[in-house]
Amino acid sequence: MADPLADRGEDNPAASFDAIRARTPARVMVGRAGSSYLTQAQLDLRQDHAAALDAVRGELDLVRDLGTELIDRFGLFEVGTQAASKKEFLMRPDLGRRLEATAFAELESRCPRGSTLQVAIGDGLSATAVAAQVPALLPLLESGAKARGWSFGRPFVIRYCRVGALNDIGERLNPAIVLLLIGERPGLTTSDSLSAYMAYRPSAGHTDANRNLISNIHARGLSPEEAVRQIFAFATTMLRQQTSGVQLDSASSGPSEELGLPT
Repeated sequence: MADPLADRGEDNPAASFDAIRARTPARVMVGRAGSSYLTQAQLDLRQDHAAALDAVRGELDLVRDLGTELIDRFGLFEVGTQAASKKEFLMRPDLGRRLEATAFAELESRCPRGSTLQVAIGDGLSATAVAAQVPALLPLLESGAKARGWSFGRPFVIRYCRVGALNDIGERLNPAIVLLLIGERPGLTTSDSLSAYMAYRPSAGHTDANRNLISNIHARGLSPEEAVRQIFAFATTMLRQQTSGVQLDSASSGPSEELGLPT
């Protein structure tokens, strides 16, 4: 009779370790040389740490990172926050939560008011994530909004952006839903992970309690297609319940609607 434990690799520790490592990007069971990492593990760690630093310190360049085709298609333009530099942005998170004075005029002259869905793109703590994920997400968001008969506001980019900038967007453009695609704080397993923060009619004084979040949009996390499905599931429920954040009862949606599937 075959040993049932053999199928799970209990008689082959090396195979078990390989199976565990294959299931997570975390640094587990990488071996050691005395009290130190093996040389390859140490080199991999230093490489990933450097990638995380580059992601945080890097500056977003619209043409280089998003491409002229995407810029022309959506009429992308850039506004700033009250943080005047990358250093100030990192040292003063509060300044990244408010748009600079000239940004308000730009938004009012270029973006329609009262759209159903207004998308903004913030560099956040990883410009690398914006470059990696936004080109695939933006067309899917536009087509998804049009398929539902929703108006889709002109997207724009915010430099030195924190999540709280949602409130200023809501105050100036009065969309039903603001969706902020923003670079996440990089770690030692990925430096290009994007978050999607959403709020129903955000305004001054709103906090994270008024927002919903879809995170880990990257190659080893949520795919662009799955992220968009979840975004529209949230958005549909927000419009019906006219709220977001902790007040949103997403459990009341039907299965197909929760997944963003056709009904």
